[in-house]
Amino acid sequence: MDGFLLTARLLLAGVFALAGLAKLADRSGARKALREFGVPAPLAAPLGGMLPLAELAAAAALVPLPSAWFGAVGALALLLLFVVAIGINLALGRTPSCHCFGQLASAPAGWGTLVRNAVLAGAAWLIVWQGPAHPGASAVSWVGVLSVPQRLGIAGAIIGVGVLALEAWLLWQLLRQQGRLLLRLDAMEARLAAPAAATAATQGPAAGLPVGAPAPDFRLVGLHGERLTLEALRADGKPVLLVFSHPDCGPCQALLPEVGRWQRDYAAAVTLAVISEGSVPANRAKGAEHSVSRILLQKKREVAEAYQATGTPAAVLVRPEGTVGSPLALGADAIRALVGGAVGQPAPVLSGGGNGSAPPNGQAIIPVRAAPPALGGPAPALKRRDLQGKLIELSSFRGSKTLVLFWNPDCGFCQQMLGDLKAWEAQPPPQAPKLLVVSTGSVEQNRALGLRAPVLLDHNLEAGQAFGASGTPMAVLVDAEGRIASSVAAGAAAVLALAGRPG
Repeated sequence: MDGFLLTARLLLAGVFALAGLAKLADRSGARKALREFGVPAPLAAPLGGMLPLAELAAAAALVPLPSAWFGAVGALALLLLFVVAIGINLALGRTPSCHCFGQLASAPAGWGTLVRNAVLAGAAWLIVWQGPAHPGASAVSWVGVLSVPQRLGIAGAIIGVGVLALEAWLLWQLLRQQGRLLLRLDAMEARLAAPAAATAATQGPAAGLPVGAPAPDFRLVGLHGERLTLEALRADGKPVLLVFSHPDCGPCQALLPEVGRWQRDYAAAVTLAVISEGSVPANRAKGAEHSVSRILLQKKREVAEAYQATGTPAAVLVRPEGTVGSPLALGADAIRALVGGAVGQPAPVLSGGGNGSAPPNGQAIIPVRAAPPALGGPAPALKRRDLQGKLIELSSFRGSKTLVLFWNPDCGFCQQMLGDLKAWEAQPPPQAPKLLVVSTGSVEQNRALGLRAPVLLDHNLEAGQAFGASGTPMAVLVDAEGRIASSVAAGAAAVLALAGRPG
């Protein structure tokens, strides 16, 4: 029994010594961990300094026989405190970063953390239960019976073990750094491959899981302790767009402001979630900086690997019924195109300098096109408010040909053709149709265009989708009887040609 108690004391001393030294080396991380566990910010700073000192004191007291029982009492008190704190947070659905061993091992607290602390508390309780007079064998008494060569041999072995432990720690740090470097190289390769993403389907196998395959489910923790599954994200019947990111990936961070805008602007069309890695504080800071919500954390790229996302940034669309809805989009440009297709908006591929310039012919790049209504059939009902708040219907244009133009003030292709459109309004060709603009954006943005024609607001481009227009600029001609008189024209050149078509 004495040998068992000695083993328990040395185990507890080693654990507390390592934890205390690691926390002292990363005091800011220790304070953050305390705040995440619910400690008020004014108390987190002093407790962050006192906790590692208490751990080191318990470790030092556990080794000598005269103080071993008191060290066990201190260790038991600390471990019970840890168990209660972890248990309360798990019961509330939160998994704060444990930071038990500083930067050596910082991970979200879970049931495994709770069990580990409970086992250590059991070892400490056993020592306390034996009483101050029986804390186990002495940790150093056996040294007195050893010869000088034996003592030197043991000292050498201890030094050797220490050197091996240091080398292992340095190797671990090197491997972590190498892992981060590989992630960045993957991101650079994905970015270089982005210009080819639009034609990947015709040049070889698509990246990621096959379209139509069951989408792998997952259960991840958010930045505030919430737990979300793929099933929960699909619950409202919208497609789900998963964006794979990393806080240390430069291209990922450059894309985050757009991700935040997509989450806000396209919330009615798609549910967008960011699957990231790393610590809660790092991701929370990046999310707050760029107003990105719904960031979920994976532990070791398990979700990314399930979707065959080999680099970041990457994205994939999941259909409402739970199947894969797109090839894997690798790189920022491919992700923009995927988002455009998912919400029925044009998404120009930003190559070279990334300035968003249009192709020479001004043709909009439309990833997905909805089926247009039948030529010669009745035009879909269109009823929207204009810039003065007045409700306007397409049926009020009966008796005249009408060019219904679908527009977006933020679309680079629309901006390129704005001058030609104003010139057409100023000097319309013979038998030119009336112009009706259906636009996204705010009232102020559309007033700034300076167009003479009525502008109706359609924030989600729902009217455009009803006419078969999946992006901007696009247009369709409606005859005097309210029937569809043309196919959908896409791009500046096709729209202007349609506007000048004789009746």
